[in-house]
Amino acid sequence: MKKFITLMALVAFSGAALAFHCPADMKKIDAALDAKPMLSAEKMSEVKKLRADGEVMHKAGKHQDAVDTLAKAMKILGI
Repeated sequence: MKKFITLMALVAFSGAALAFHCPADMKKIDAALDAKPMLSAEKMSEVKKLRADGEVMHKAGKHQDAVDTLAKAMKILGI
């Protein structure tokens, strides 16, 4: 029973940890975009869409989806 309660507590707090991760990733993406990266128009559009989608997911409480989406944008930007 102790293990179950511990597991449930970890699961509950992991969502909160991811929630704080999303805004940090969005700030990194914004900073990289402000630096005017050398990307094609197509890649720039994709990064901006991924960034916007990540914010929507974050606000909807879908933090893992947001982190995954923002990670794709960060990979394109090389951060």
